[in-house]
This record gives sequence, C-alpha cells and structure tokens, in this order.
Amino acid sequence: MTAQNDTSSETTQTLDDRVNNRSHRPNSQAFRDFVAEGWDRTPLNAEALAAAGFTPARRAAVSAAFPGERLVVPAGGLKVRSNDTDYRFRAHSAFVHLTGLEADSEPDAVLVFEPEDDDTHTVTLYFRPRAGSDTVEFFSDSRYGEYWVGPRADLEAMRTMTGIATENSATLDDAITKDLGSISVRLVRQADSRIDSVIDLARTQVQADLETSEAGDAELTQMLSELRLIKDDHEVAALREAVAITRAGFDNVVAALPKALEHRRGERVIETAFETAARSDGNGIGYDTIAAAGNNACTLHWIRNDGVVSPGDMVLVDAGAEADSLYTADITRTLPVSGTFSDVQAKIYDAVLEASDAAFAVAADHVNREVRFREIHEAAMEVIAARLEEFGILPVSAAEALSPEGQQHRRWMVHGTSHHLGLDVHDCAQARAEMYLDAVLEPGMVFTIEPGLYFKTDDLLLPAEFRGNGVRIEDDVLVTADGVENLSADFPRTRAEVEAWVQGR
Repeated sequence: MTAQNDTSSETTQTLDDRVNNRSHRPNSQAFRDFVAEGWDRTPLNAEALAAAGFTPARRAAVSAAFPGERLVVPAGGLKVRSNDTDYRFRAHSAFVHLTGLEADSEPDAVLVFEPEDDDTHTVTLYFRPRAGSDTVEFFSDSRYGEYWVGPRADLEAMRTMTGIATENSATLDDAITKDLGSISVRLVRQADSRIDSVIDLARTQVQADLETSEAGDAELTQMLSELRLIKDDHEVAALREAVAITRAGFDNVVAALPKALEHRRGERVIETAFETAARSDGNGIGYDTIAAAGNNACTLHWIRNDGVVSPGDMVLVDAGAEADSLYTADITRTLPVSGTFSDVQAKIYDAVLEASDAAFAVAADHVNREVRFREIHEAAMEVIAARLEEFGILPVSAAEALSPEGQQHRRWMVHGTSHHLGLDVHDCAQARAEMYLDAVLEPGMVFTIEPGLYFKTDDLLLPAEFRGNGVRIEDDVLVTADGVENLSADFPRTRAEVEAWVQGR
C-alpha cells in the first residue's frame, strides 16, 4: 500500500501526536491498567511556607484598594524552549508576593479576589493539582505528569502551604468571567497570554469599554508594584539570604581568576564560577551575570561574557543570586585581575567609591530631614562631575555640567545610581514616579547604590591612559529607622580591601 493511500493511524494522528512522532511511549490498554497499579498515593506532607504569615496583610491591602471588583493575578505559564522542552518556570512577581510560593511553583495558577458585599474579598488560588496514577496525565504528560516532573501539590497541601483557599483550575475560566457585564474585573496583563485572551473575549462579548478596562488593569499592576516598595521582615530576611549566596559566588569568582587568565573565554569562566554558587545554594541567578574584562566593562549590559581576561585588566562583575524565595541580590565589584590596581585604575576606582559614599550619606540623612529617592543619584553625580573636572576630562566646569542644561558628565555614566530591589532586580518598576523617583525614603525600602565611570577605548575625548577602563561599585541598601544598612557590607569595598581579596585567593 502506497503512502498516499494509507489511512491507518500513522496518517490520521492529531497535531499533538505528530509533534511527538519520536515518542515510543506505550499506549496499550494492558499498559494503562498496569501502570495505574501499585503506587503509594499517601497525601503529601505540607507545611506553611515561610511567607505565609506575611501574605495575608499584603492581600488585605490589595483588597482594600479595589472594593467591589474582581481581581485576577496569574502566575504565568510554561514557556517552550524547544519542541517539548520548557524553560525553567518562574512565576510573575506580583503572584509570588501575594501567595508566598517559591522556586518553580506554580505554572498556570491564578489568584482570584472575588468581591463580597461588605467590600472585602474571598481569595482563591486556582491551580492544577496532582493527577491520580490512574490518569493518562500521570504517565504520559511530560509537562505536568508526576511520572515526568515529580510530585505536585494537591488541593489540601496547597491550602496548608499558602493559607489560601484552593480550587482546581479546570473551573477557572468560568470563575473569572462570570457576571462580567455587571462586575468590574481587573487583570494583571501579560503575565499569562491565555488568561489575557479569556478576559478580552469576555469583555468583547458584554461590550465592555476596552480602553477603560485596560486602564483598570494598568492601575492594578501599578498598585501591586507599589505594594512592594516597603519590604516586610520576611522580605528583608529573604534579601539577606540572597546577598549571602551572592557573596559565596563572588568568592568563587576571585578564586577562579587564575583560570580565567588562562582560558580563551576567561569571562565565561568568571560567569560560571558565580553561577555555581547561585544555583547550588539558591534558585539560580536573579538576572544575566555581567562578567566584563577590560574595555567590555564599558558596555553597560555586557552579558555575552565571551572575552579574554588579560593580566592588568580590571574585571567588572555585576551578579546577583536569586534565593529559593525568588528574592534577588544585585552586587557589582570591579576587581584587578593581577591583584593590584594601576595608578589610573586606582584614580577611577577611588572616584567611584567617593560617589558611592556620598550617596550613602544622603540616604542615611533621612533621619534628620525628608530625603527623596532622586537625591541619592544627585549626590553621586556631584562627585562624578567634580572628579571628571579634576581629571581634566570634563569640557566645562562641574557646576555647569550639573545644571539641567549641561549634563556633559553623564557621557561617562549614563545610567542611574539606584533602583529598588526585591522579587525583581529592578523591583517596583511599574510604580508611579511620585512613588519612586520622588518618594521620601522610608524604613523598609531596599535599593541599590551603584555609581560608575566608563571610559571606552574608542572615546577620542579621553586621555589615552583612561581608555578601556570601566568601574562600577554596587551595594544593596536597606533603609532603617536609624539610617541605612548596607546589606552587602560583608563584601570588600575599598580599593585596599579589594586588592587584599584578590591577592588572598
């Protein structure tokens, strides 16, 4: 029989079957009956998550902000890397903040705030619970099946872990679209494209004003971002853990510098050394590591990390470990590969350190006066401009450069000095300007201080001896009632400390 005339199951497969043509999974009834037998299905032991004592207050704040409205906060779905292989899952930060779930939990889950008559909400976590061993999913579904990806929580275990009522996500679509014509629904968009489509279709069917609806969605996302501006005790502890893991990673980097000098991709050796600690002791990296030697340090987001590391280079390492809690550190140190800064490297390093110290001092002054977040950057820039003038690099006076009409000094430091830090490396990024740049510092805020100077090899306005050198010093800072605490104070920071660190490897 020719292929054209073949009407067997080989040519009538569904599309889902066809993408797995390489599969040799058994599918006989005898196998199905046998594979369903003899499994220990004792309910999973579950304990309350570390964040479970803190998340009720977070959810209560959200509920109070939107009385009478349904709120939909998706975790997000798995993302295909190649064919039937997915990237490692990481839930949307707003979902993590409100549920306390950690690591790779919980793809396709959705947190729903259902309004009650008393202006409160009933909160329910919809997710896909573990399937029975007698189901096809158990042995055949490589994305969700327990045989493939390991045990998953059932409804009761998830309730115990999160302290939130749970439901099977099979009922989710009805729950988030019911009565939509008579109730306002706000959605965290772009977290889960499927949920976006479900809500959008339902809005169209009831002829909702889509522009108004999407504006309401944006307001929810904005509020959830602003809710994270002040960290509670659990969040601060999680950040301390992330910083500690990051320190171990940097120690690995310092120890790996001799190997980096010998390897044709020395920057990759440094990257790998850091990520060994981040993945071994935490959930992984909080963002792509920058391991930039020599002139590469002047490329602000250098993540290719495929360059050589040469004697006499400085290497800029910007890296942060993400703890299992999904909170991340964000630290930068600039290291003299040979153990000692050259005279010009020392001059640049000390200028950046002075700028950092000035930013710390302004932040700490919040105990005496109202300090706005933008003032941290302004303090660092005053030092940067002054040192550039002193070096003979700035084409105008420091005072002229610092004016709004000037800004010539920013050629050599175009980025900002600080950003908030937490579940995202650039946390709270959807907050309003008045809640971010113009906000008054308050205890519980956590942000970076990270001035730098970047003198590119091809910058013809620079004296030759400065070219090819980039320095950034970045620390993670907690605002306290008494001033500020440098969460990364355990890292060598002064030039002498950094040289001793490298020399003592």
